[in-house]
Amino acid sequence: MSIEDLTFDAAGLIPAVVQQYDTREVLMVGWMNAEAVRRTAETGRSTFWSRSRQAYWVKGETSGNRQHVKQILVDCDADTLLVLVDQEGPACHTGTRSCFEHGEIDVKPSEVQA
Repeated sequence: MSIEDLTFDAAGLIPAVVQQYDTREVLMVGWMNAEAVRRTAETGRSTFWSRSRQAYWVKGETSGNRQHVKQILVDCDADTLLVLVDQEGPACHTGTRSCFEHGEIDVKPSEVQA
């Protein structure tokens, strides 16, 4: 698959779910445009597009918490990426390993269907 085959939203972005490659732990979600996908694939370092700063950023460039990209997978609709990485240090800007350690929404158990 090529970058041209991806489906970007109206802003030219695609969500990228980032997972630790060996444990499949979900680390974070970022946004990429076509150039960020290209840079990630060419350098092996996660590169994202900052919607707030309107600029590219490479994970770990300032913090040292780098992501070494092992594989980029494309979902069935080509509108979401799964980036498998080897994470150095915390992935979240808050200092936690994962960005998904900050709360949980209670879910009512569903009834089992017979």
